[in-house]
Amino acid sequence: MEPKLTVAPKPGIVWPLVSAVLVGLAIAWLDNQQGWDDTGVTAGLVLVAAGSFSALRPTYAWLWALAIGLWIPLVGIVSSQNYESLVALAVAFLGAYSGALLAKVARLFR
Repeated sequence: MEPKLTVAPKPGIVWPLVSAVLVGLAIAWLDNQQGWDDTGVTAGLVLVAAGSFSALRPTYAWLWALAIGLWIPLVGIVSSQNYESLVALAVAFLGAYSGALLAKVARLFR
């Protein structure tokens, strides 16, 4: 009899992940609004959001970056073939790993 392989999320990660996806969707919705032309604010929101989630759970920095930063490029590419919007994903990874680094440095000084 073969052992069954199951993929179950670790306890305590599901709700933060759902929250991160909702934050990413909200930022993408805001960025896609008619008349919204403030790329710096959008980039700042992505950076701070990804950094905040990563500061709370540094092990999953890559997951927070994808959950928050994937939606802006997805909407931009699908709606108007705007491949430049992939920069938002790079900003999300920068924020996520910066937040993770800050959290790990803060733990050193406890």
